[in-house]
Amino acid sequence: MIRMHKLLLFPLLLVLSVTVRAEMTFGPGPEGTGHTLDAIVAVVNDDVITRRELDVAVAQIERQLQQKKVPIPARPIVEKQVLERLILTQLQVRAAERNGVTIDDATLNAAIETLAQRNKMTLTQLRQTIEKDGVSFAQFRDDIRRELLSARLRQKLVDSQIQISEQDVESLQAQIGSGQSAAVGSGGREYHIAQILIAVPENASPTQIEAAKRQASEVLAQLRKGIDFRQLAVSASSGRQALEGGDLGWRSADQLPTLFANVVPKLRPGQFSELIRSPSGFHIVKLLEIRGGAAEASASPASTDKAALITQTHARHILLRTSAQRSDEEARQKLTQLREQIENGQEFAALARVNSDDKNSAARGGDLGWTSPGTMVVQFEQEMAKLQPNQISPPFKTAFGWHIVQVLERRQGSAPPEAERARIREALMRRRADEEWELALRRLRDEAYIEVRLAPDATPPAAAAATKTP
Repeated sequence: MIRMHKLLLFPLLLVLSVTVRAEMTFGPGPEGTGHTLDAIVAVVNDDVITRRELDVAVAQIERQLQQKKVPIPARPIVEKQVLERLILTQLQVRAAERNGVTIDDATLNAAIETLAQRNKMTLTQLRQTIEKDGVSFAQFRDDIRRELLSARLRQKLVDSQIQISEQDVESLQAQIGSGQSAAVGSGGREYHIAQILIAVPENASPTQIEAAKRQASEVLAQLRKGIDFRQLAVSASSGRQALEGGDLGWRSADQLPTLFANVVPKLRPGQFSELIRSPSGFHIVKLLEIRGGAAEASASPASTDKAALITQTHARHILLRTSAQRSDEEARQKLTQLREQIENGQEFAALARVNSDDKNSAARGGDLGWTSPGTMVVQFEQEMAKLQPNQISPPFKTAFGWHIVQVLERRQGSAPPEAERARIREALMRRRADEEWELALRRLRDEAYIEVRLAPDATPPAAAAATKTP
């Protein structure tokens, strides 16, 4: 069975269930806790988080940690981490409302349909798989909606505001040429990394900074003694991925955070760094795995030529822009119909000429020619990368509108100078957007009124015992 954590469409919020409210039928809390089910465990500006929500979210996290064979810390530690994530989720939901960011049912349904298609399931099969993991489908829909809200909030507040100057591109090109940029110049290598963050408040006093440094040094000392990195991340890290053992996933060389860009390439798999200071606090990064690029190419005398090759894609698309006359749902439905017509034998090129709002490519039957990595917007490249030659994507949205795309063929080729500049620009935009989003979330948390009501004795001694191992 495909487990729940392999079905996630988005990375941030789906690991928690934040929609359980008093109207939900819910039995007694964990045996022996003695909690009042509707007790308030946190006040977040004008909202509250209840004991019921926290208990459900903690239970779900503990199941996920068991599936991943990550040692489960004592209950108070897990509660603290989960509550922080629930707080951040609530803050993002309210920030989305203030900024006019909404997700209608049509967009939500489209996202869930896309998720089912990517997992080669029908909607019924997807629902059955989710419910087998103990999550109601209504709750799952609410989680998806919140994740979409978060993604659109980030797009509005951060991604759309990022600007990369020609000087930025030229500076990084110069670093690559001189070998100063270990990450971007590493020939397509990818890194699987994790981090532990000991946070420092914004405008922290010297005393607070020193206390955080001592805590980070203690964590580093425990790592050197052989304590499991994931376990320490779950129990000590302030990073958003703490409950996943600090796992930041796979990053291409040019997508490494600036903070880690010249540290990670010098590590061997299994090694972790010394303390790294940033405005957010003190970081420890661990290299879990490495694949591709210079590591594999260096074994061959022809590695220099191979490393210079990139995968180019020949594709065509149909674009429908939204407007006062055409909603998101209408655009998506129209593209769904066009896709069905193509699969039933009608010519893609003919339909593109008549329907596509990209007039330049429409005149060529939607043909985009050969494209190199970094020349298209991120969402478009991500959807295109999932397709085999002659496959047509489901409808998807970018900043330009709604698309369907068909991959015609792929080849290995040398990147032209303009494509390399575009790739560098895109890498810089992704990196800067990731960093700005982290700062935006930190400010959101720091500026909110938050009152945590987890009493020190809220968890019984049995639950607060030493770390449990699945």
